[in-house]
Amino acid sequence: MSYMLIVEDNDDLAFGLRRTLEFEGHEVDVASDGEAGVAMVADRAPELIILDVMLPGQTGFEVLRELRRGGFRAPILMLTARGEESDVITGFDSGADDYVTKPFSTLELMARVRALLRRTATGAGAVSSPASHPWTVADIRVDPSTRTVVRAGSPVQLTPKEFDLLTALHDRQGAIASRADLLSEVWGYRNAEVATRTVDIHMAELRKKLEKDPSRPAFLLTVRKAGYRMKS
Repeated sequence: MSYMLIVEDNDDLAFGLRRTLEFEGHEVDVASDGEAGVAMVADRAPELIILDVMLPGQTGFEVLRELRRGGFRAPILMLTARGEESDVITGFDSGADDYVTKPFSTLELMARVRALLRRTATGAGAVSSPASHPWTVADIRVDPSTRTVVRAGSPVQLTPKEFDLLTALHDRQGAIASRADLLSEVWGYRNAEVATRTVDIHMAELRKKLEKDPSRPAFLLTVRKAGYRMKS
């Protein structure tokens, strides 16, 4: 199976997570703080990291950014106790692949872990447009070949998942994409396997960066009880 690292300072929680993952056949190590976690990654790169936000010393966000700057590319699942949307957004912007809010069920956590490992194994979750030439919508210009976005002549920094989500909506040419479709295509989740606001949070961030009035989007549209679509 896979080698995983848990970075969590709550001994009881870390022990329970380790036992659950080992029961599934994975090899698991535990670090109780960020510095120890970074050192263990340098010694032996895990195939997945479960990283708590609230750690002694370095925060989980600081650990996440350090690992990504150092070239670590395996999935990182964040644990947050507060469940605040700002924490989730900070995690995604720093390079997290997913998050779980404490308290969480073991079934939910394992579903997220399986999805992340499956995406890594199959290459799912990395969306590429069938057309490599640039395209435009409103005052936005997107170049899939370089994964760059320019709005009204100024570069816009999108996270990898924000860019993949934007591309997935564009490729549907105005058709509706359900949240389950987008979770499967962009994040590699099987439909209805997990309940998450990941798509909604990323859409809100895309609108902040690309729409003139995010509260009244002109082209990144919500279709009530159905999902999202892009208006050209």
